[in-house]
Amino acid sequence: MLKNIDAKLFKEMIIGGAQLLANHREAVDTLNVFPVPDGDTGTNMSLTMQAALRELNEAENQDDLVSLARAVLKGSLKGARGNSGVILSQILKGFCEVVINSKELNTKVFSAALKRGTEIAYNAVTKPKEGTILTVIRMTAEFSEGAAAKNQDFLVFMQLLINRAEEVLKETPEMLPVLKKAGVVDSGGKGLIYVIRGFYNVMAGIEIPVLNEEEQRSENEKVDAPYADIHDLDDIKYAYCTEFFVTNIFPKTTESDIDKFRDELCEIGDSTIVIGDIYLVKVHVHTNNPDQALGYALRLGEIDKIKIENMLQQNRALKEKLMSEKKPIGIISVSGGAGLEAIFKDYGVDRVIEGGQTMNPSVKDFSGAINTVNADSVIILPNNKNIVLAAEHSKELAEKRVIVVPTTNISEGLAALMAFSPERTIEENQLAMTQAMKKVKAGQVTYAVKNTSIDGFKLKVGDIIGITSKGITAKDKSILSVVKKTIEKLIDEKSEVVTLFYGNGMTDEAAAADLIALQEAFPNLEICTANGGQPHYYYYISVE
Repeated sequence: MLKNIDAKLFKEMIIGGAQLLANHREAVDTLNVFPVPDGDTGTNMSLTMQAALRELNEAENQDDLVSLARAVLKGSLKGARGNSGVILSQILKGFCEVVINSKELNTKVFSAALKRGTEIAYNAVTKPKEGTILTVIRMTAEFSEGAAAKNQDFLVFMQLLINRAEEVLKETPEMLPVLKKAGVVDSGGKGLIYVIRGFYNVMAGIEIPVLNEEEQRSENEKVDAPYADIHDLDDIKYAYCTEFFVTNIFPKTTESDIDKFRDELCEIGDSTIVIGDIYLVKVHVHTNNPDQALGYALRLGEIDKIKIENMLQQNRALKEKLMSEKKPIGIISVSGGAGLEAIFKDYGVDRVIEGGQTMNPSVKDFSGAINTVNADSVIILPNNKNIVLAAEHSKELAEKRVIVVPTTNISEGLAALMAFSPERTIEENQLAMTQAMKKVKAGQVTYAVKNTSIDGFKLKVGDIIGITSKGITAKDKSILSVVKKTIEKLIDEKSEVVTLFYGNGMTDEAAAADLIALQEAFPNLEICTANGGQPHYYYYISVE
């Protein structure tokens, strides 16, 4: 059981957090929300962690936890870049302040450190927005207090924290409309989770490899980058992202002078962050008057490391890139389960909306996804009869042409998708995809959730049941037995291929064993399986 973190482990944790974030830097960058991201979130956060790491390596006493915490505090502030990098530096500052004063680090101190980091990070932002990295750290810190009270073991404690942070991250699109419109979670929050997970991996002895550029690209291909609505790219109120340090601050300068300076920046811009003290101040602001911002700073002391970026030029370049990459036809599909999502994307779907039997996407969900697909027209595959109507109504909110191919299950959706050709017109694709979906037969294997009598079966809770378009067609206590009976109801003399997508707790080993048994039971059919990862359903069955 790991109850306390010493200086050696603390340093290894910072190294691990920095490395895991660096490995996924590009993946976090892709989550940035347009019109123009304030730099690249993953890159900025990674550079901030690297700055903290450099200072850490230069600390005089490598065996003293307090000395190392002071180094992380100092280094992260000096190297903070961009909004998310600065916020991360403030989280680290508050965290390290508690460690310095406590001189030890157990789960309760860790929780208190997260809480202090949250307070300082919120104070650093002039107008905090929920649905950002701030929300992720705040709600994780709040959760950590109860988790620390019940768990002295860091491995258990940290896993609970990561689970909670992931839950909060998934909720960020509901808190911030711009995230929901772009179809992404908050990039800063995602970066923060990589740092925390890096801490955990070090504690648990899980190796964090140093990836080369090719390996990083391979990892980051797993993240689906959002596309802006072209109209959003015109909404740039302040043109220049301005960052600098105020150093060698005049002896006469007070904390109230720094507060006044912050207020002055708020009057000429937004995204204002002013952090530090009467020895060093880090400044970030979006403004149309960077010269004025620098002039205000010169009243306090000297200015150093000035960086001014023209966001209007970034905006124009991004718009040109989007227009050059725009496709004639994009595709949106609905599915539940990581495996099915990956399969749909492998077959060319641009945006997968999470949903299915128990979670039907709304019209707003569809319209938001339509806006993020970089195409002139969009085809939607609902893959559930209860979702078709919402998909149809989303046309009314769309500014581009939308066609709904009314697929009612995953099997029909994949069949329709394989009939798509980018060389055809949208009308030709609509006809081909609709014809293809009608040729496939689909079944599902799940379990009864209540006692009832239906379709000639008397069901009890937990009974395994097979479902086809005709209703419930099989019942048993064995999953394999129900799969066999369901396939028998679906096949005829023309059937050639059966595909089974497994999910709901089915392991690769169990599915492999079922496949062997099914191949023996149906020697004249070509049978294959794939991990769909769908909830509630043991198998989706497709017969062609």
